[in-house]
Amino acid sequence: MPSYQSSSVENARKAVAARLREVRLDAGLKGHELAARCGWHKSKVSRIENAITPPSDADIRDWCAGCGADDQAPDIVATSRTADSMYLEWKRLQRTGLRRLQESRVPLYERTKLHRGYASHLVPGLFQTPAYAAALLSSISRFHGTPNDTAEAVDARMSRARVLHQGTHRFALLVEEAVLRYQVGDPETMAGQLGHLLSVMSLPAVSLGIIPFAARERGMWTLETFDIFDDQRVHVELLTAQVTLTAPGEVGMYVKAWGDLQKMTAYGAEARTLVTAAIDALR
Repeated sequence: MPSYQSSSVENARKAVAARLREVRLDAGLKGHELAARCGWHKSKVSRIENAITPPSDADIRDWCAGCGADDQAPDIVATSRTADSMYLEWKRLQRTGLRRLQESRVPLYERTKLHRGYASHLVPGLFQTPAYAAALLSSISRFHGTPNDTAEAVDARMSRARVLHQGTHRFALLVEEAVLRYQVGDPETMAGQLGHLLSVMSLPAVSLGIIPFAARERGMWTLETFDIFDDQRVHVELLTAQVTLTAPGEVGMYVKAWGDLQKMTAYGAEARTLVTAAIDALR
């Protein structure tokens, strides 16, 4: 089980379990008494309270009803659903194709005022060209065995990128120099993508920095790709899943990591030189 699932998700589930235990204790019931009221095996209450068995929505409602606390059920159900949705496998997210996944993210991007991100292996989605996105998304579809709707997904990704030119959004993205060298698609596709990055750097709403190979005494090691939305939410991309973090402590850790990574980042003319060098290396 990935570490993110065993930490963030398990901690969230334990919080739900602890809250249910408080409801039972406030009702003055012992575990076996609550189990009897709910028509369960007596061990089920213990398994739920020890976060061994995640409760279903119906379990939570029965639990609260058995404790005379029906009014608390909706909130606990919502909390439980949040815990389960923190770790979503890509196959589940992509089962109806990549286009719908791209479209589902539009509202989040549209309401975010400050979007900070870090990319260690791919050009950030908002900055991708159609050719680069097509090469990447077709590989993702093939690897995960999801419906092949690459053309539609690319259109949706390009449509999402319109947010770069709308409203008062701000985008501060950090990219490892390695991203400029990892070839996605053919050399022509990669050259076009790198040229597009040079154009993106000039956008008023965008701050795009490159962390050079030559960065000395790195204060922060290379991390997994992540995006921070208004200091309220973080998306972390793994091979098998997307992890969503909303706990202030965990969001704060990624904000801190982003700040440490930024200290090594090249901007302006220096960043453009790194991109140009990567273009020259394709020839």
